[in-house]
Amino acid sequence: MNRKLTLSLDSKAVDFANAFFKRYNKPISKIVESYFIELKEQNTTELPKDLEELYGIFEGVDAPDKKELRKMFHEKSGY
Repeated sequence: MNRKLTLSLDSKAVDFANAFFKRYNKPISKIVESYFIELKEQNTTELPKDLEELYGIFEGVDAPDKKELRKMFHEKSGY
């Protein structure tokens, strides 16, 4: 079942998409669909490197609540 999706793109991206369509005679919606299918098929279970480094840092430790975090921030920043 197909559903509609509205995209807002930079005008240069739209111009490129239209030129691509004309060159390859492939509807823009199919190009976007193919791209998303390709992304889905990639291994999406891996975390980005910067998040991977943070993963599990609170394991076994109670994370501070919002009030405590704010207090720590204000004490550290001098606000």
